[in-house]
This record gives sequence, C-alpha cells and structure tokens, in this order.
Amino acid sequence: MVLDVGDDVPVGPLLAEWGEAIRALTAGTDTRLLGLSPGDLTVTVGIGPRLVRLTDPALPGADDLPEFPRERITPQARGGDLLVQVCASDAVVPAIAATALLAQAGDRVQERWRQSAHRGSTVPVDQDRTAPRNPFGFIDGIVGPHAPAQQQRDLWLAGPPQVARATIAVLRRMELDLPRFAALPVAAQEAIFGRRRATGEPLSGGTTATDPNLNAKTPDGRYLIPADAHARRAHSTAVGVGLMLRRSYSIDDPAPGLLFISFQNTLRTFTNTLVHMNNNDALLPFTTTTASATFLILPGYDQTHPLGTTLYPR
Repeated sequence: MVLDVGDDVPVGPLLAEWGEAIRALTAGTDTRLLGLSPGDLTVTVGIGPRLVRLTDPALPGADDLPEFPRERITPQARGGDLLVQVCASDAVVPAIAATALLAQAGDRVQERWRQSAHRGSTVPVDQDRTAPRNPFGFIDGIVGPHAPAQQQRDLWLAGPPQVARATIAVLRRMELDLPRFAALPVAAQEAIFGRRRATGEPLSGGTTATDPNLNAKTPDGRYLIPADAHARRAHSTAVGVGLMLRRSYSIDDPAPGLLFISFQNTLRTFTNTLVHMNNNDALLPFTTTTASATFLILPGYDQTHPLGTTLYPR
C-alpha cells in the first residue's frame, strides 16, 4: 500500500501506533486477525521524500525518484508519503493485516494505490539461497548483497544517527509484454537476459550463482553475454554502483506484470542503473512502468524504541 498523510497529522505518533499494532499482529495476539495464525507475517514501513524533507532535507531518502522513459504513470501512482508492505506465505493474512493497519490510521491517511502480488516458484541458487522465477520464466534477483559484508557496504545506511540501520527502497510496478516475449525462440530470450532460462546460469558459463563474466568472448571476438543483455546493462560493475537487494513479485491485475522493489543505501544505485539500462537494455522494450516511488525504510524497533522514533523522538 502507498499512502498519503494529511498535512496536520503528527507522523511520529502514527508510526508508533502502527509499530505496536505490527508487534501484536505478528505475534498473533491482535484479535483483528480473526483467529488466523500470523505464520511468517512481516510488515515493512517506509516514509516518502516529502516527509523526510520535513524532518531534515539533508537526510538520505529526501530525494524524489525522477521520471524515466517507458513510463505511463498517473499522478496518483507516482510518489507517496508512506509505504506499507505486508508479506506472508498464507495469502489470506496480508489483506487482513493491511485492513487492521488502515483502520488503526483512520482518516489520518489516504490511500494512493495498492497492489497484491506473489513470488514465483523458487529455484536453488546455491547451498543457502533460492530465488523465484519471474513472469518471463527466468530466475529473478540472483545478483545482490547477500553476504553480510556486502549488505553492510551496499544495503544498510551507516548514518546519520536518525537513519542508521535504515535503507532506501525503490518501488516500480510494470506491465510486461508477455505475448511478444513468449513468441521469441528460447535462444533469443536468453540473449535478452544474458542467462539460461532453465538454470539461470550466465551465458559466460558457470553455475547459477556464478557472477557473469562480462569480458568473456567467443573465438571470433563476440561477447558471450551480448552488449545489450540485461545481465550486462544492469550489472553493478558495468554501471559503477553498489549492489541492489532486489525483490520482484508477479502480478496479474490490472495486467500481467511485475512489482519490483529494490533496497540500497543510496538512491543513485538505482537511478544510475536505470539510466544505464535505458541506454540499450534489450529487456526494457518489453516493459512499461505504471507506478513509481521511493521510500526511506525505517530501522527496526522494539518495545523500548518505537517504530520511527529515530526520526520522530518522543
């Protein structure tokens, strides 16, 4: 859910209330779960650039996401003050939990848009990690800051103190031209992604978890991973930025597509990557972005330190 907050609404108390409600929902003690087990319910909350700027315009997260090519976005579907991402393996639980949080906020928030989505079937990537298939049939989100040292470097904000241990999310909803992509031969689909469709292995060789070798060539001098392949155009070393933790979800309403969420500790990681992709990424012509926003994802909290307390001290 992407929401707006009224100009005269104190954001700190709202976040603190939500924090307590989230603790009760995930613990299964909130009667608004209607007797259901929360299972692996999680709730992620972020605040948009407008609210960050009201706190301190110099803070990470204060910048809006710019417009890009291949967008068809209404004003209602661009930006927003609050992000609430509700996830659970039981598909019934997120809707109930989201309803409870909206009821908790009452008329203090107005809904911009919401999107229900699901993860595709998972495929083993290495011993400790799996990844889902996206609507194109390819394994999604293989490269990312999966090791703790990489997450410390590229995912979590080190400071200032108000945002330490926070991160920055980019949210993009895309319609996909599945019929046109599906009509291509498998070899052409693999050239677009730069990976094998069945296994996720890079066209440069190795296993699913192997980092693509962007310098690998055939004996006659052609790149094994084509110059316009998504695996090349979006690769962090080709762009010159850090890694993104990517979480993509399949959607079928209002049209077949993808709900893309990336997490990184600087917005330029995403913006520079998309600029590089817009310059000749073979995958982008099959996509149209219909919603776009960025949010500062709040640090974790507990009973002693309420949700949002680092930005809105009590």
